[in-house]
Amino acid sequence: MIQEKYRECIEACISCMNACNYCYVSSLKEYELAMLRDCIRLDRECAEICAFTAEALSRSTLFAKEICELCAKACEACAEECSKHGHQHCKDCADACLRCAEICRKMSAAAA
Repeated sequence: MIQEKYRECIEACISCMNACNYCYVSSLKEYELAMLRDCIRLDRECAEICAFTAEALSRSTLFAKEICELCAKACEACAEECSKHGHQHCKDCADACLRCAEICRKMSAAAA
């Protein structure tokens, strides 16, 4: 059973993970792969960190503050990179990342 206090953050992390994975796969299909290299790398890293964060929070980790801080940083970096590109999948990913970062920052502050 998911702890209610973590529900919003877990859902945001899962949504962000899905957006990052979609952006990653979609970017690999684009013609300008060299231009999207950092986007692709950050999509993968952010998706993995979001997945880990959701899993850790679902177990009521003792490290919620630190994990949520890391997740917020990864999401912000991914959003910044995706915002540089005009593809819809990049825009959607940036939006999901910014939302997740905001919620993770709140969770981190609450866990302090």
